[in-house]
Amino acid sequence: MTWTLPEPMLSTPVTEPDLRPGWAGEPKWDGFRAVISVDAGRVVLRSRRGSEMAPAFPEIVAGAAQLPDATALDGELVVWDVAGRLAFERLQERLARRGTGAARAAGEWPAHFVAFDLLRLSGTDTTAWPYRRRRATLESLFATRRLSAPWTLCPSTTQEATVREWLTWRSVGIEGIVFKRLDDPYRPSVRGWKKYKTRETTEAVAGAVTGPLAAPRTLLLGRHDDEGCFQYVGRTTTLARAAGTAITGMLHQARHGHPWTGWTFSAGWGSRQMLDVTLVEPELVVEVGVDVARDASGRWRHAARWHRARPDLSPADAPRWSPAS
Repeated sequence: MTWTLPEPMLSTPVTEPDLRPGWAGEPKWDGFRAVISVDAGRVVLRSRRGSEMAPAFPEIVAGAAQLPDATALDGELVVWDVAGRLAFERLQERLARRGTGAARAAGEWPAHFVAFDLLRLSGTDTTAWPYRRRRATLESLFATRRLSAPWTLCPSTTQEATVREWLTWRSVGIEGIVFKRLDDPYRPSVRGWKKYKTRETTEAVAGAVTGPLAAPRTLLLGRHDDEGCFQYVGRTTTLARAAGTAITGMLHQARHGHPWTGWTFSAGWGSRQMLDVTLVEPELVVEVGVDVARDASGRWRHAARWHRARPDLSPADAPRWSPAS
């Protein structure tokens, strides 16, 4: 019978980073989820949604020669920048490269495969094994084969103190923690893991809205840089009706000379769809929750969660914008 790569096992979000007895924790990486298999010299590198990514990452394909034949791994594709921070935007740029362009990009921004699960080993399907056995065998594979770049072994722990330490790694782009039950098999497409994403509460200034000004759907947020220029940093999630109503009287349509006049805004990070926005005077400070994912310009890649308006603050009280903010 021909063996095929299973669909990835998935996770559900949790609000607290508590490591319960009988569970292990792993860092959540800011990259692309990927599964890889090597079988009789054929390498398959597939995204979570089933797209074939091997042509875009020739260094991963070449690195598969280090693996035993008939072996498959689950993990995350990542790119590190020169400062040691995960550079998601570089990874994103590489997806469209092929041929000589992909080879050149592999030299400039090499990707790594951070392996966190073992799906098959030398022809043996390991998905029915409990996580603790798959993990021990994965560690043994790295040790006995002396796997090196592009392969990286994802850390795993059953110690609460270690999980808490990992949550301080936000400066390098760790997004949070994934929790896995030690006795669970690998269940394709099942949300059997738990995921905690690191978030922080911060302030920004409303510079535009989507939807009518009387009932805004989302806010486009900005911060002033050290030269006083008002820079776009991100957009909120859809506002609850009560929140939109509450801030209506605090937003005023922009007068002549708004710093974002003539700008266009995409519907999401990497999206080509443009938003229909109404510019407002950059006066209202709001408090939002954001995660650690940033693009190269320091903008939030994911939508910010609305917390509350802060009419007690002035725009000068909001944090300054910088590429690393």
